[in-house]
Amino acid sequence: MLKYFIALVVIGVLALACENIEKPNKPDNLIPESQMADLLYDVYVVNSAKGVNRKALEVNGIIPQDYILSKHNIDSAQFAESNKYYSFNTENYKKIVTSVKERLEKEKQVFEDERKAEKEAQKVQRDSVKKKKRANPTKEIKKVPVFNKD
Repeated sequence: MLKYFIALVVIGVLALACENIEKPNKPDNLIPESQMADLLYDVYVVNSAKGVNRKALEVNGIIPQDYILSKHNIDSAQFAESNKYYSFNTENYKKIVTSVKERLEKEKQVFEDERKAEKEAQKVQRDSVKKKKRANPTKEIKKVPVFNKD
């Protein structure tokens, strides 16, 4: 009996969840796709920074969402409406998100290359210091006490 009741509840929930979803109207202040991509890029970067070093953001008084919205001169309602409009058309939204992902991957590669070059430069510097020490060893000369036979 309990199984039938649970099955009936699940079927009822599924039936109610299947309502018609209407396409949202195009907002009057729709954010252009290129600006939306820039905005999402900033969202991903700031969220990563927040995950890595939240204290630095707090110390500098940066509120991530407010910072991003003010940088792009938009308000939260405009972002929400534009995001809702773009996300309804999954192909279009996927194109925007893919461009953001490609940009993030390029930036990541640049930083990894810079980090690799810095590590290599540090290694070269350490090796040159080691070579110099081997070429010019500094030996301490011990003084031997001299005893006079007076």
